[in-house]
Amino acid sequence: MRHEPVVAIAGVTGAVGAEFIATMDRRAFPVRKLKALASARSAGKTIDFRGERIAIEELTENSFEGVDIALFSAGGGISRKFAPAAVKAGAVVVDNSSAFRMDPNVPLVIPEINANRIREHKGIIANPNCSAITALVPLWPIHRQNRIKRMIVSTYQAASGAGAAAMEELVESTRAYLDGRPFTPKVIPLPYAFNVFSHNTAIDPETGYNDEETKVIKETRKIFEDDQIAIGVTCVRVPVLRAHCEAITFECEKPITEDEVRAIMSKAPGVKIVDDRAKNYFPMPIDASGQDDVLVGRIRKDLSDPSGRSISMFVSADQLLKGAALNAIQIAELLPQRAMA
Repeated sequence: MRHEPVVAIAGVTGAVGAEFIATMDRRAFPVRKLKALASARSAGKTIDFRGERIAIEELTENSFEGVDIALFSAGGGISRKFAPAAVKAGAVVVDNSSAFRMDPNVPLVIPEINANRIREHKGIIANPNCSAITALVPLWPIHRQNRIKRMIVSTYQAASGAGAAAMEELVESTRAYLDGRPFTPKVIPLPYAFNVFSHNTAIDPETGYNDEETKVIKETRKIFEDDQIAIGVTCVRVPVLRAHCEAITFECEKPITEDEVRAIMSKAPGVKIVDDRAKNYFPMPIDASGQDDVLVGRIRKDLSDPSGRSISMFVSADQLLKGAALNAIQIAELLPQRAMA
């Protein structure tokens, strides 16, 4: 019988925190006790978990005594401050922020790709960027059979990537727009309703790439263990509540056909093909929302590459699930039994 761990969730009141709880329930993840952790302003409030009302505690360095697994989704600064304390207390941290992703001593894991890296952890396992996960789950099975040497990615990212407050701001700004009322944004610094704009992370003045784009490039190379793969990426926000989309064109070392790609994708874990040309029906956020799989469609030859080595496709995945909470729970499910004691 599997041991039932004591689990702590740091950032339990956020959008991903709520999905941690829902995903554990849906997947029947064993939990002996849940510790709900958040900022001081949420302390004393309660959440529902498996028929119990659990009081939220303030997150401190002393919050992790007796905790086996700590799921973090409270931002990079919080992770850098409190994750080491959790590890010192004996917990294994699965961190959803960018704080430790590029640390050479921290595994960066997508279970469908590199679950074997989990056993190498030294107390912290990093969850990749949501845009990277969305692209790499379907690209990995291709890469294994016919190395991808170059990829161009354009993202269409939902408000969920910026948290529950951004999702609410999209709703409120849309309502104000339709009512003809002015709206002053507080979470996203640009008008969100009926608008598309460059991802709201800092721009590197030298490269012109924003932080989100740089994360996709660096994390892809680390996860694929291929520093030579060439990557171009443009990340934008779109007025969608949840589920990211991406247009991806990839070039392989050897020629590859649409049929070969579909055959590989049809057997790939975590992938669902949605590719109906006759009905012009392809992956959409409205269908990906609430789904565990990455939806893949518009699989077609890249007509700009006469060598036959390039394929274009369109994908969509729920940022709060496979892009965050689900991936973290999948990692936790694969932790060695000693971490589950």
